[in-house]
Amino acid sequence: MTELSALSAVPSGARDAVLKFYFGPMDCGKSTLALQMNYNHGRQGRRGLVLTKHDRSGGPKVTSRIGLGLEAIEVEDSLDLVRLVTAHDRIDYLICDEACFYTVEQIEQLADLVDSHGVDVYAFGLASDFRSVMFPAAQRLFELADEVCRLQVEVLCWCGRPGQLNARIVGGAMARTGEQVVIGDTDDAPVRYQVLCRRHHRAGQLGEGTGMGAGTPEGGSAA
Repeated sequence: MTELSALSAVPSGARDAVLKFYFGPMDCGKSTLALQMNYNHGRQGRRGLVLTKHDRSGGPKVTSRIGLGLEAIEVEDSLDLVRLVTAHDRIDYLICDEACFYTVEQIEQLADLVDSHGVDVYAFGLASDFRSVMFPAAQRLFELADEVCRLQVEVLCWCGRPGQLNARIVGGAMARTGEQVVIGDTDDAPVRYQVLCRRHHRAGQLGEGTGMGAGTPEGGSAA
């Protein structure tokens, strides 16, 4: 029996459809894997849609830190994902980047697509926000997904320990309160993001020179 990997492209009807959630902090390769999976499935003749929300590019695209990119459908809060998919003649799979920013209702719709329409759903995103509080959509994915995978691409805190949490930096200091989703810039903007280990996230220590490890929108730096 052939073992399936995260990148396997399996023809429709060969097995039950699945809902998989791939998560990790900024810069761990989520968007890169999303693009690679879309390429592999499409190469086998499968038909899919690529979805995103709040991509780092500011547009309806999936982009990665290593320069890969693809046009995508922007997931507005009002978008019904079941209607989106069933409006097409045939959709075999969905690539859902930045799924942590979807509504909880949209996560339920993804499960409906798997269970009632036989569509494979591969979701990618952060688990928690800048306060280390889980995003509602991510929490629902943890509860509903057939498989939850922490990406293994190592992201380091400034101290050299594994980076686990995303810190929001406002005016050079780590923020503890504020809106759950705020778009940040990749440069020395008033709002940016930095990956920290648990110890330094809890302590609010950013290391020598807060420019180290800057990120983009929460979730927008998934590559």
